[in-house]
Amino acid sequence: MKIKTLLVFAISIFFASNASAQDVPETKATNYDQSFRLGFGLNGGVPTNNDTYNWSLGADARIQYDLTKRTSLTFTTGFTNLFKYKDATDLTNTKDLGFIPLKAGFKAFVWEDQFYILGEIGGGIAVTNGHKQDTYLWAPGIGYANKNFDLSLRYEAYTEYDTNQISLRVAYGFEL
Repeated sequence: MKIKTLLVFAISIFFASNASAQDVPETKATNYDQSFRLGFGLNGGVPTNNDTYNWSLGADARIQYDLTKRTSLTFTTGFTNLFKYKDATDLTNTKDLGFIPLKAGFKAFVWEDQFYILGEIGGGIAVTNGHKQDTYLWAPGIGYANKNFDLSLRYEAYTEYDTNQISLRVAYGFEL
């Protein structure tokens, strides 16, 4: 037992004597100013179930709180309309569906502080054409942003509507 303890002690001394601190160049510590950003966007989409709706159009406002230089919390609302194209051969009784999305999300820049991934969850409140069914929704996406311009592509899934959609968002944003 004493030999094992002595051996462990000797090995510890050997490694401790070979340890050395690395030379670290002096750097000036900088703090990141956390801030809010506000963006206004236009959305155009293609529903994934073309038997019900043919296209979508919407506008939104997104407030973003920067936690760090590369991560942010978001809250998005606006109006989205899913359009049913009507022609003489359309025998369905489906009406357009307009709803107000309310989404909270997390945005993380993953490449060069310009390309990001975004995940949002929330709900949609139906407001047009007699639709009374609200829905839960979730929306993963990818995008590119610089100081004022934001371009993103997302998949938006609904639990209670007859379709989901793939949507492109073009937005202008600024720091508050």
